[in-house]
Amino acid sequence: MIFDSHTHLNAKQFEGEIPEVIQRAKEQGVTEMAVVGFDTATIDLSLALSQTYDFIYSIIGWHPTEAGSYTPAIEKRLQEQLTLPKVVALGEIGLDYYWMEDPKEVQEKVFRRQIAIAKEMNLPISIHMRDAIEDTYRILKDCKVHEIGGIMHSYSGDSEWAKRFLDLGMHLSFSGVVTFKKAIEIQEAAKIVPLDRLLVETDAPYLAPVPYRGKRNEPGYTRYVVEKIAELREVSFEELAQQTTKNAHQLFRIS
Repeated sequence: MIFDSHTHLNAKQFEGEIPEVIQRAKEQGVTEMAVVGFDTATIDLSLALSQTYDFIYSIIGWHPTEAGSYTPAIEKRLQEQLTLPKVVALGEIGLDYYWMEDPKEVQEKVFRRQIAIAKEMNLPISIHMRDAIEDTYRILKDCKVHEIGGIMHSYSGDSEWAKRFLDLGMHLSFSGVVTFKKAIEIQEAAKIVPLDRLLVETDAPYLAPVPYRGKRNEPGYTRYVVEKIAELREVSFEELAQQTTKNAHQLFRIS
């Protein structure tokens, strides 16, 4: 019933207990998930998980904090892996000016290159954007992202920026941050996104929602994100769960 559109079930924090985490997710009504790989190890594990479980899909790409290690060999392998049947998007890609592991120009070059690959392969993209909203918008607009579409993952901007990304043809996905008491701007943004462009996620093991804030996040906790957004928008839990799942299926072309 609920689709967690961005989770890291392939993270070290879940090592040795993936079946139990999946079972708890099912008990919370989370029946499908996209596991995101962002470097060689996590990409391989994402692909293994999506090949093992019929309700798990893969999103794979090269994270901005890893931009300095992007090579032609990595790109070639990534292009091959993107053709696998359970891969539904290229990501998470983008810009991270908080950690600044690599210079802005290096991050931008790798970001643009991966957008080009996504366009060649007709895949939507999943965007990581931290402390880089203006440059992210500029690049997405410049690269005509509307031709493939994608997701502003764990959206953290305000309503005005939300409208600008929506105008580019993007979907906005909200994580547990939307449940935080002081996340007023994000909550306001969650209210104005058209229902058919809205997605929900955990970004587990990070960003656990209230009432688990500060603890390890799990895919099952997508339920609390759905509950909060349904409350904000004054719609039923069931309606929001069904619509966000339908949106994920359409964007990821899952029949």
